[in-house]
Amino acid sequence: GPAWANSLFEDNAEFGLGMRKALNIETDEARRLVEELTDHLGSAFVEQILTADQSDEAGIAAQRARVEELTDKLVGVDLEVARRLEVVSGALVRKSVWIMGGDGWAYDIGFGGLDHALASGEDINILVLDTEVYSNTGGQASKATPRAAVAKLAAGGKATAKKDLGQIAMSYGNVYVAQIALGANNTQAVKAIAEAEAYPGPSIVIAYSTCIAHGIDMATSMSHQKDLVDTGYWPLYRYDPRVVEQGKHPFRLDSRKPSKRFADIATKEARYAVLSRVNPVHHVGLMEQAQQDIDDRWELYEEFTHIDRSHADEEDGE
Repeated sequence: GPAWANSLFEDNAEFGLGMRKALNIETDEARRLVEELTDHLGSAFVEQILTADQSDEAGIAAQRARVEELTDKLVGVDLEVARRLEVVSGALVRKSVWIMGGDGWAYDIGFGGLDHALASGEDINILVLDTEVYSNTGGQASKATPRAAVAKLAAGGKATAKKDLGQIAMSYGNVYVAQIALGANNTQAVKAIAEAEAYPGPSIVIAYSTCIAHGIDMATSMSHQKDLVDTGYWPLYRYDPRVVEQGKHPFRLDSRKPSKRFADIATKEARYAVLSRVNPVHHVGLMEQAQQDIDDRWELYEEFTHIDRSHADEEDGE
């Protein structure tokens, strides 16, 4: 079943990456020991257990059954290598590693480690619960805080745009990236998480997460998420490098074109509305810039759906 471990706040990604590497070493050792015992286990059985397809639940269940059979076979092998294999045989079943944290960690204080983990090429999954503010420590602004939002350390409304973590991750080309909002489209969210889990490399899923620091009626969290997606403020998308080999485009924009103005929805949140009362002129200016941020990002994402990263070599006639 699942196992859980906590790390220091800023070391989350490195901690999870270390777990992945440790599991890899354990799996390599188990595979080596299985090969060493081929004469006792049978070459056909060894071939099955070492080449098992574990890309889905059915394949993993079948491998678990093989490991149980392996345990029974080892009982009758009176060798030290068999005893060592008994200890690590569970590593022959594929295990997934999920690294979970908030935006304060992922966008800000732990970004260096997260970037290192994404660049590692290892089979890790990262889930960012993006509340757009340091929720655990009182609501301080982070690099995920959007323009015009009021937060601690941004009392006059944040003057700069939100960091685009997904775009940074996509720039590697070999990282699965998705942005989801459960309240807006739960089917898309489930698809993204399942695809991230199945992807044989680094994956990151960025999930919009409501917070009391937003100053909304938390009972409306799900419908409010949908409203934000409808404004284009939180585009839903998936970037899957695997589909390139199938001749498909890796970037899929799952949201429809914006149908609502951001300001109409933002006024339902105290983090935006408070500035309109304290400094209405400044509020209007920041909100106009915030809408421009949304429009520019949407246009860029639409362009992503057509951009081809690959470039075929042209004949030079030589």
